[in-house]
Parts: sequence; C-alpha cells; structure tokens
Amino acid sequence: MARILVVDDDSQVREVLTEALEEAGYEVVGVPDGREVLKLLKKMPFDMVITDIIMPEKEGVETILEFRQDFPDLKFIAISGGGRFGPMSNYLEIARNLGAYCTFSKPFEQKELVEAVDRALRK
Repeated sequence: MARILVVDDDSQVREVLTEALEEAGYEVVGVPDGREVLKLLKKMPFDMVITDIIMPEKEGVETILEFRQDFPDLKFIAISGGGRFGPMSNYLEIARNLGAYCTFSKPFEQKELVEAVDRALRK
C-alpha cells in the first residue's frame, strides 16, 4: 500500500483529501504545514507528497525545496488557491519547475486528484 503525505493548513482540505485517498486504498498522513515534513520523511518512507503552496507557517515552495534536496526522487503534487502576492498560476508554475508531477488549482475535483495520484504511482 502506497503512503502519501498531505500538507495543507486548511484542516477541511486535509480531511477531505485524506478521506478520498484512503477510500482509494492509500495510507495517508496529514500535517498542517511544512515544518514537520522532513522529520516525517526521515522517519518513514512516503511514496508521494501532496502539498499546498500557500501556507502561513512554512510555504509549500520552501517545503518542496527542502525535501527535494534529501529525497530527489519523491513524487509530489502541488495544490494552491492562490495568494495575496499574485495569481495562483505563478505559484503552481514554480512547483512545476521544481518537478511537480502535476498541479491543481483550488477548488478541484477529488476524483481528478486521486486519478493523478494513481497515474504518478504507477509510473
């Protein structure tokens, strides 16, 4: 069973994604920001990280940069609802340039995200 780490400061988004991914057969761990991501990745293996880009404590881009250094082959998906400094497409473009398997703008269809996870983990 593949293990997925979901990083999002919005508890409702985290819960909905966790439930959808668990129903699809994945083991899911959710955290509210990027502060704990490296510790978790070093403690237990994950097959994928799904991270929000805009978060108050530690943003997704910073989180991605950190885990890419130690876990360069780890697959990840970036999600964003935008931010106060520019359109969300800018943030998602940065994530794509950092190697995101794919990106989603909030709101998005859970089914599409689960399908993207399935595709990414089958490769």
